[in-house]
Amino acid sequence: MQYNSENLLIRPVQNSEDPDLIISVTPELAGWEFISFQVRKLDQGRTFAFSTGQNELALVNLSGLYSVKSSRGNFSGIGGRDNVFQSAGHVLYLPRETDFSVTAEKAGEFAIAWVPTDQDHDPWLIEPRDVPVSVRGGDNVSRQINDLLPTGSPVHRLILVEVYTPSGNWSSYPPHKHDVHLTDNQGNLIEADLEEVYFYKIDKPHGYAYQRVYTDENSPLQQAGFPIDALIRAENNTAVLVPEGYHPVTSAPGYNTYYLNILAGSSQKLANQDDPRYSWVKDTFSQKDPRLPLY
Repeated sequence: MQYNSENLLIRPVQNSEDPDLIISVTPELAGWEFISFQVRKLDQGRTFAFSTGQNELALVNLSGLYSVKSSRGNFSGIGGRDNVFQSAGHVLYLPRETDFSVTAEKAGEFAIAWVPTDQDHDPWLIEPRDVPVSVRGGDNVSRQINDLLPTGSPVHRLILVEVYTPSGNWSSYPPHKHDVHLTDNQGNLIEADLEEVYFYKIDKPHGYAYQRVYTDENSPLQQAGFPIDALIRAENNTAVLVPEGYHPVTSAPGYNTYYLNILAGSSQKLANQDDPRYSWVKDTFSQKDPRLPLY
C-alpha cells in the first residue's frame, strides 16, 4: 500500500446512521493487521453497546463519566475529567468474547481500541492514581508521558500511552521507529514491529501540531517499493496512522498538544530504534521543561 499525507490523516466523520461516532480506524482502512480504533461521544443517559468478539479491547475516557455493564462484570466511576488536560485517564480492559454496554452518567467522549487475540486475560480497570506519570526528554524536547496500559501489563498485545507536548516543544523525538521484529544473538528484543495510532486533542481552538512519518532503507515497505515521507497537519479530533517508519511531532507555539497512542504488533513491548542521524540530540539536553508536568 502506498501511504501519503492524505491517507495517513484520519479526520472526524459525519455518519447519519451512527451520529455518536467521531473517528474510526479499521485494519482495512489503515492497511495493517491489528488495530481497530474509535472515538465516540455520548450524551448523558445514552448507551453504546458492543462486543469484543475475538479481540482484546481497551476503553479510555477522554471526558465525561461512564458506567459499564458487561458479561465479565460491571464497572462504575469511569472518567470524571472535563478534558484530557486535567488528569490521566481511566482505562477499562476487557478480554475477548465479552458483551458490554457503556452508559454516560455525564456527557463526554471516550476512545476504544481493539486487536485480535487468542489469549484470555482478566478484565482490569486502571484508575488515574495508578497510572505512572513521567517527564521524558529535555529542553524543548520535554514531554509528559502517562503510561495508561504499559508494557508488562497482563494483556496480549495492546499498549496505550498519553503524551502531552507543551507549546513549541517536540515529542517522539529523536525520531524513532518500530517496524521490524529484531533480536540480538542472545534473543533480547532490539525492536518490535508495532502499528500505531496517534489521536490528537489541542487545548485551544485553531491549534495544531505537525507530524512527519518517513521510512528508511530498513523499512519493509520501502524495501517493497512503497516508501513513506509525509508531513501531516494534525488538528483536534484527528488521528495519524503510523504503519511503519519514524514519526516525530512538534506542537505549534501557543498550543499544548495531547495525543493518545495505541500500539499493537509483534510484542507487548516498546522496543524501538532512533534515527541514527538525530540520536545525538539526547546528549545535549540540559534540563526538563519546567512547565511539565502539565497538572
